[in-house]
Amino acid sequence: MGLYRDEAIVLRTQKLGEADRIVTLLTRSHGRVRAVAKGVRRTTSRFGSRLEPFTHVDLQLAEGRSLDVITQAETLSPFGARVGTDYERYTAGTVMLETSERLVVEDKEPALQQFLLLVGALRAMCDQGRVAGQVLDSFLLRSLAVAGYAPTFEGCARCGLEGPHRAFSPAAGGMLCSTCRVPGSASPARETVELLGALLAGDWPIVEASDPRHRREATGLVAAYLSWHLERGLKSLSHVER
Repeated sequence: MGLYRDEAIVLRTQKLGEADRIVTLLTRSHGRVRAVAKGVRRTTSRFGSRLEPFTHVDLQLAEGRSLDVITQAETLSPFGARVGTDYERYTAGTVMLETSERLVVEDKEPALQQFLLLVGALRAMCDQGRVAGQVLDSFLLRSLAVAGYAPTFEGCARCGLEGPHRAFSPAAGGMLCSTCRVPGSASPARETVELLGALLAGDWPIVEASDPRHRREATGLVAAYLSWHLERGLKSLSHVER
C-alpha cells in the first residue's frame, strides 16, 4: 500500500465495527476522501479526538482497495472545540460541512478551492469573530460559484443586460430584467441585492454595515438558491436560526 500525506477538514464520522470509524474528509490535494481510523473509539487511541468533525488536521494515509487507512493525525486548528461552544456557530458550521460534502461529488477529485473556502469560513467564525450567519451565507454563495453555480446579482442572468434589476429567480441563476422576468420571481430590495453581491465577493465592510431586515431577506434568498441547485435540501439547514 502506498502512503501519502495531506491536510484535511473532518466532515463526518460513522461507526465501523466495535472500535473503528469511517471518516469523511475534505483534503487540500485529494478532494473528498473516505478513510478508516482503526481503534479510534478506544480510550487508548492515539488520535481519537483529532478526528472529530470541524477539526483541521495533517494526516498520513495508506491507500486501500475501497477505503484508505489513517495512520497518523496531527491537529492544525481545533475548530471543533470553538465551534461547539456556540449554538449559532455550530449550526452554521454543520451546514458548511454538509454543503462541502454535497458539492464535491467525486472522491479523490482535487477540490482545492472548496477546501480553502471551508478553512477560511471556519477561521472567520472562530478566529476573527465574524457573525456566523453572515459567514455562512457568504460561504454558501461562494461554494456554489466554485461548483459552477455562480449567481448573477448585477447583470440579467439571462440576457446580460446591466442592472440594477428587481427580479430574482434561483432557477434562472440570479437577477432578471423586466423582459426576462419569470413567474414566481422574488422582488428583493435594492439594498438586499447589494448585500448579496457583497456576500459573494467577501466585501465585509458592506456586509457588516447592512440593515438587519436586508440581511434576513438575503438569507432567505441564499437558502432558496442553495436548495434549488442541490435539488434536495440540506438536513442541517433546518437547525439554523434564519
